[in-house]
Amino acid sequence: MTDSIDLARQVRTVSRLTGEFTLRSGRTATEYFDKYQFEADPVLLDKLAERLAVLIPEGTEVLAGLEMGGIAVVTALARHAGLPTAFVRKQAKQYGTARLAEGAEVAGRRVLIVEDVVTSGGQVVISTNDLRKLGAHVDHAVCVIDRQEGGSQALAAEGITLRALLTRAELDAAA
Repeated sequence: MTDSIDLARQVRTVSRLTGEFTLRSGRTATEYFDKYQFEADPVLLDKLAERLAVLIPEGTEVLAGLEMGGIAVVTALARHAGLPTAFVRKQAKQYGTARLAEGAEVAGRRVLIVEDVVTSGGQVVISTNDLRKLGAHVDHAVCVIDRQEGGSQALAAEGITLRALLTRAELDAAA
């Protein structure tokens, strides 16, 4: 438990900002976790990935990191999990391979969505639906931080179980 509190304290210290912020969901928040701060710290990112690895559901065949923040997390996580990785764009690029998911093949495979911070769950839902159209079997997602603002419930409504390494409540308690 002390390790969990210590990890939450480290993430909070490195990434918590206060002020007025507009979130992806359109909501306004007075507190923001700048995920790029913990993703840019190789030692902290590695600790987070090591702890996330135990949250990977049995039977997972591919880790799918969502553009942009989920890419750093999924790359670090893959090192600990030994699983192939797909990098999922918000929309397929219009040139080259014109693919939505780069890297590992997702069709016909059990894919785990990897995200950095979940608020409303909107991007996870969109990306999951896109991956399902490509033939991926997606029913779980993991994230570093669940802001506990309805994301878990929104994902559950789409048949996706969210497993979070840290919650906003845990980050608040680590103050």
